[in-house]
Amino acid sequence: MSGSDFKGRIGRYYDDSQPWWPPEATPPPGAANVVVVVLDDVGFAQFGCYGSDISTPTFDALAADGLQFTNFHTTAVCSATRACVMTGRNHHSNGMGRVIEVATGFPGYNARIPRSNGFLSEMLGASGFSTYAVGKWHLTPEDDCHSAGNRRRWPLGRGFDRFYGFMGGETHQWVPALIEDNHPISAVERLSDEYHLTEDLVDRAIGCVRDAVVVDPAKPFFLYLAPGACHAPHQAPREWIERYRGQFDDGWDAWRDRALARQIADGVMPAHVGLSPRPPWVPAWDELSADEQRLYARYMEAFAGFLSHTDTQIGRLCRYLAEIGQLDNTLLMVLSDNGASSEGGPTGMLNLTWSRHPRPTTLEDALARIDEIGGPRCHTNYPWGWTMAGNTPFQRWKREVHEGGIADPLIVHWPQRFGHTHGVRRQYVHAIDIVPTVLELVGVAEPAEIDGVAQSPLEGISFAAVCADADAPAQRTTQYYEMFGNRALYHDGWKAVTQHPYMSEEVKSFDDDRWELYHVAEDVSECVDLADTHPEKLRELVDRWWVEAGKYQVLPLDDRPISEFVTERPSSVTPRPLYVYLPGAAAVPESVAVNLKNRSHLVEATVEIAAGAPPSGVLLSQGSFLGGWCFYVDAGRLTYVHNLGARELTYIRATEPVPAGAHRLGFRFTRTGEDRGRGALLIDDNVVAEGEITRFTPIRFSATGAGVTCGYSNGLPVSDEFEGPFRFSGVLTRVTVAVEGAPQINAAGEARLAIASQ
Repeated sequence: MSGSDFKGRIGRYYDDSQPWWPPEATPPPGAANVVVVVLDDVGFAQFGCYGSDISTPTFDALAADGLQFTNFHTTAVCSATRACVMTGRNHHSNGMGRVIEVATGFPGYNARIPRSNGFLSEMLGASGFSTYAVGKWHLTPEDDCHSAGNRRRWPLGRGFDRFYGFMGGETHQWVPALIEDNHPISAVERLSDEYHLTEDLVDRAIGCVRDAVVVDPAKPFFLYLAPGACHAPHQAPREWIERYRGQFDDGWDAWRDRALARQIADGVMPAHVGLSPRPPWVPAWDELSADEQRLYARYMEAFAGFLSHTDTQIGRLCRYLAEIGQLDNTLLMVLSDNGASSEGGPTGMLNLTWSRHPRPTTLEDALARIDEIGGPRCHTNYPWGWTMAGNTPFQRWKREVHEGGIADPLIVHWPQRFGHTHGVRRQYVHAIDIVPTVLELVGVAEPAEIDGVAQSPLEGISFAAVCADADAPAQRTTQYYEMFGNRALYHDGWKAVTQHPYMSEEVKSFDDDRWELYHVAEDVSECVDLADTHPEKLRELVDRWWVEAGKYQVLPLDDRPISEFVTERPSSVTPRPLYVYLPGAAAVPESVAVNLKNRSHLVEATVEIAAGAPPSGVLLSQGSFLGGWCFYVDAGRLTYVHNLGARELTYIRATEPVPAGAHRLGFRFTRTGEDRGRGALLIDDNVVAEGEITRFTPIRFSATGAGVTCGYSNGLPVSDEFEGPFRFSGVLTRVTVAVEGAPQINAAGEARLAIASQ
C-alpha cells in the first residue's frame, strides 16, 4: 500500500495522528463453500446414475440429491478442459489448445495461460475464500515442472493457498511423483498395500478443510479436488478389482445395450435415442477368442475397481463435510474432463511404453501377467471396445470432438440452495460456463483486474438460472470445438463435426476433411448424418466455425507430423554434454534430465568406501519398475540394470567387490546400433564387467513421473532385486553423466507417447 492510499492521518507524533488499517477481503455474507471434483477419462456412461453397472453410490447419491446434467461438454482432453474449468475462457484463449506436453509456439497452443485470464482460485481468494488444490494439476508448461522451474504458473502462483498433488498428466497410484505447495516430496519410499494415492489425496483435502475451519469456521473455502482416477494407469487395491470378477464377461456389446436401457429408464436419455453403431475397427465381442475375452474382461474389472474405489474416497470427503455441518452449504460439482480413453488401443495395455517399443505386446505376454492387471507393476488401460462402451450412446472418444469425446457427466449438489430433490437438466452447458456460474451462485463479481492485471472478459455464460429452474432456456447457444485438427461447431441444436487424421507422419489437407451434420437437439447420439440433405445448414455452421476459430486463437490449424512441432519447442533447461547429480536431491523429471536414448554415455560416481563394510545402494537411477535403468552397488559389487518396459531386464554385474578407499565407479554405454550398445562397469577406469544391451529404451523410460534420483531409489525401483529407497551406504559425493552427440531419439515416437499418456 502506498502512502497515497492511507486513509488515516499522520502527524508529527502518534498522539496527534490517526491510524487506519486497509480492509481485508471479505466474502459475501453467508457465502457457500465451493468444491469442484474433476475426474479423469471417465466416460458419459460410467457413473451408475448415467447408466453404468459400476458401483458409484457417492456420485449417484449426489445426483439423486441434486442436479444431473445430461448435455454438459468439455474440450476432449484434460489440460484443455481444466484450463476452461479454472478460468471460464476457452482452451485456445488459455493457450491450451492441446495437452501441455505437445505445446507449440502459437498463442492458442503455447501452454502458457495469460495472467489476464484469472483463475477461479484468484477470484475467490481475493474475495476472502480459502483456496486449496489437491490432485492432478497439468496446467503448467512441462519445462517448468521441476525444482528449478518458474513457480508463477504452479498452483500457488495462480491463487491457491495450498497444493498437494502431481503436476503432469498422470502418476503411479502407489508410488506417485508428488508436489506439496512449491516443492517436490517423496510421500512413499517403499511400495506398500497400506498406501493408495486417491486415499492420500482425500486425506489431504479433508486436512486442508479441517485446519481452516478450526481457526475460522465462518470463512468459506474453495477446494479443487482432481484425483488421478480414472486415467491410466488403472491401479486399484486388489480387493476392489476382485469385486468385479466375472461382471464384464459378456463383453462390451451387451454392456452397451444394458447401459442404454438404464439411461432411458432413468431419464438420462430420451426414449427415442439411437445407439451409435459399433465402428468397424472395434471387433464384436462374440468374434473374440476365449483368451481375448478373458483378458479384456480383466482390464475392465481393473477400471471398475479404480472408479468404485475413487467414489468411496469422495464419499469420505462428503461425510466429513456433513459431520462438520458444511455439506448443505457447499456448492459441490462433480465432472469428468473428457470422454473415455482409447489409449489402450485395440487390445489394451499392461504398460504404456510397450506399444512404442520395437516388439509390441502380444496376447501371450498379457495373459502371462493377467493377475497383475490393475496392480502396481502394470501401467494398465483397457481396449477401446470398453472405451466405446463407456461413452454410450455416443460415437468416438477422448481427443476427438464427436460426442464421445466431449459429452461428459456433470453433477451439481447444493441442498441449501436447490433443495434435496433430484433434477435432470438437459440444457447445453460447456466447461467454460462453470466459473461464471460459481461466481453468480456465491455472489462474487467478475473482477476487472487481478493483482493489477486487467482481465479479459469471461467467455463462459452462467447457467445458474438453469440450476434454479429446469424449464429455463439454455444460456449457451453456440460453442466451437477443436482438438488435434478435429473440429466441430454447435449452434441452436445443430452440430457440424469433422474428424481429421492426426498422429500421422503424412500431412493431410484440412480442406479434404468431410464435415458431418447432426440435429443433436433430437439426435443426441449423432446417428443420422444430415450433411447431404441439409447442405445449407452445414455450410452455415462450417462458416461460423471459422469465425469462432479466428476469435478464440484456434488458428493456425496444424497437422504437421508431431515430431516437427515437438522438436521445435525450446526447453527451459539447456541440454549440455555433462550433467552433475548430487545425492539426496529431489527427483529430476525426464523432460529436463540427461537424455541417454540412442547415445553413448558415461555415468561416473565419486565415492569413498570404508574398510570392512561392503556398501550397498543406488548411485544413480532413472524411472521405475515400469521402465528405466539403475546404477548401484549390491553387497559391495557394482551392478547396472536396464529395464525395458518391465519386460526385459538386462543386468551387468561385477564379480568382485569394490575395494575400500576413494574411487570413481562408472558405467559406460557405447552405442553400436539403433537403440543398442555395449555396457561396461568400471572402477577407476578399469573394466570389471561387460555386457550387451540389445534393446535400449527408445522413447520414454516411464510414463508415471518417475525421474532421476541420486543416492536413492523411488518406491518402485527399476529392479525388483531390492526395495526403495535403497540409499547408498557409503560416502557418495556426486554422479556425473557425460553424453556424446545430439540425441537421435525418434521425436515422432516421443510425441505420440506424450499424447497417449494424457
